[in-house]
Amino acid sequence: MQFTEQFDVVVVGAGHAGCEAAMAAARMGLKTALYTLNVDLIAQMSCNPAVGGIAKGHLVREVDALGGIMGEITDAVGIQFRLLNTSRGPAVWSPRAQCDKQAYRLKMREVLESQANLKIKQAEVAELILEVPSTEHRVPSGTDDSVRDTRNSVLGVKLRDGRTVGAQAVIITTGTFLNGLIHCGEQQYPAGRSGEPNAVLLGEALKNLGLRGCRLKTGTPPRLDGRTIDWSRFAEQPGDADPTPFSFRTKRVAHHDSQVPCYIAWTTPETHRIIRGNVHRSPMYSGQIQSIGPRYCPSIEDKIVKFPDKEMHQLYLEPEGLNTHEIYVNGMSTSLPVEVQLEILKSIPGLENAEMLRPGYAIEYDSIDPTELQRTLETKKIAGLFLGGQINGTSGYEEAACQGLMAGINAALQVKGEPPLILDRTEAYTAILIDDLISKGTNEPYRMFTSRAEFRLHLRIDNADRRLTPHGRRVGLISDQAWDDFQGKQARLAAVKNLLERTKVTTAMVERDWTGESQVPACFGESTVIGQTFAQLLKRPEVTIAQMAPILRELDPVFFAREEIRVNPRESVAPLSSEIRNELKSVETEIKYEGYLLQQQRAIERMKKSEQRAIPGWFDYGSVSGLSREMQEKLKHVQPQTLAQASRIPGVTPAAVSLVNVFIEIQAKRREQAAAI
Repeated sequence: MQFTEQFDVVVVGAGHAGCEAAMAAARMGLKTALYTLNVDLIAQMSCNPAVGGIAKGHLVREVDALGGIMGEITDAVGIQFRLLNTSRGPAVWSPRAQCDKQAYRLKMREVLESQANLKIKQAEVAELILEVPSTEHRVPSGTDDSVRDTRNSVLGVKLRDGRTVGAQAVIITTGTFLNGLIHCGEQQYPAGRSGEPNAVLLGEALKNLGLRGCRLKTGTPPRLDGRTIDWSRFAEQPGDADPTPFSFRTKRVAHHDSQVPCYIAWTTPETHRIIRGNVHRSPMYSGQIQSIGPRYCPSIEDKIVKFPDKEMHQLYLEPEGLNTHEIYVNGMSTSLPVEVQLEILKSIPGLENAEMLRPGYAIEYDSIDPTELQRTLETKKIAGLFLGGQINGTSGYEEAACQGLMAGINAALQVKGEPPLILDRTEAYTAILIDDLISKGTNEPYRMFTSRAEFRLHLRIDNADRRLTPHGRRVGLISDQAWDDFQGKQARLAAVKNLLERTKVTTAMVERDWTGESQVPACFGESTVIGQTFAQLLKRPEVTIAQMAPILRELDPVFFAREEIRVNPRESVAPLSSEIRNELKSVETEIKYEGYLLQQQRAIERMKKSEQRAIPGWFDYGSVSGLSREMQEKLKHVQPQTLAQASRIPGVTPAAVSLVNVFIEIQAKRREQAAAI
């Protein structure tokens, strides 16, 4: 077939998943095209202009550790940074940044346009061009080698204007655009997001390919004119004094000294009265919307209906950028009529005179059942077709970005004829997200939480590079400079840990006058600690490594040589730069939680053993005696690749998994006997 253009990889949709997928494929040396309906809206932040948050920040750090770009873009355009959950254990610490909405998409476009091997194209992709195999051929690596593949294969895409584009792999990352339908009160109209057309042709084309789909819903709150808000009525929420960057390659965020505050607001009894009186006009409650919305990001009307005992709900007033007065009302996602939204806003003290620039709305869109996917995010039915982002049933920029990156990596590896990159649940939240989706599916937009991880103490933000950067290096996404920096950091951490484990408290340290050194642990004045190592002291709950910094600075001045020289030399013994502070905290966590980490490591090894027990592609669930029809249907639907994955399918019992384990051997022997005849 003759094509207008030919690429190795074509990415459809330039949202957060599409940008990561396209960059990954291009950086891995493949000729890549990124198709979008509007090149001026690449990486548009359709909802809140913020990146990170609980567990979401973990995903961004993992994207960065693998060689993705979301973290670096955020560090460049973030206007407020906060490290969340620091009052709890380090396993759940997570960074969050408010971003300049316009600057984010401009910076992303700049990065994409400067990338070799990558072309950005404005056009609507209407359908896929497939090849129907005339003879059987092997499946791509990553699936069972003994199974013959008769799937259709992707040859490229057809554009709405009639042009055809050839590609060895196609990655679809269309977000909410597939048959998108916006709802605002009784009004509804087709759109991909407000002011942009939806993608009907591609949505229908995917349905015709036999991919199981479902209809999901999400929403967004109104935006206000900040000049009409009485800011004196709200509590200010500033950013961190010395922000923790998202990217391991960022030393200092761009707006370190020019962060802007957010503000906290509260609903009132009058707010609740207005919503209750108009809830019948909400498409979610009138029956106009049949789709399921995100459980963990409910609309304001959902909050009032489902939590009637709550007298008030928290809202956040967040700036959308440095060069705009537009304010995002976080916590007030709604699809109520515009006049009701205005009434709600005026019931909140400080917003009585606020002008609404854009109303909130809900949007329904098509997604694909993620159990249609393999671990590589390639579809089971169509070879060379990969899906990433909200099309797989997730919510959030961060969940989209990590899927886009993994789809881009695996599409590129497949084109190059190399083994896929498949992470397991013990090494990344990204792997947990993918495993949950392909094993369990979802009937509501999936959001990541730290509680979804079995071993979250191992999956911290501080060690994401140690867990994943070697993978990124192997596939070609980590540059020589970044790799040298990574190895240098690991050597520094090992040296500091060794120093803490071998340095003992001496009599001189105990007798020394620590007056003026307010950070030094109180226990340094006790004779009972003489002879104990610093590592032993760190295991005490009340002792932190930051308190030991004045002593460590004397013992290892090279480690602290990276600190900025401050005007006041006395300040150099107290505050630490975010880079040094975070590296020390990483070492402290490894020492303080050593017992728990070892315990989890043993559990991880047990899980990996069960992950290694593969279920062959030829396995016949229908011939397993004792396996109920329900179990057979669930297992056939998902087609798990390992016993561990089978055990995570909802409704599949441990007894059913044990039966499958036994019958793998039985059926293998039968196949051997049949082959010998």
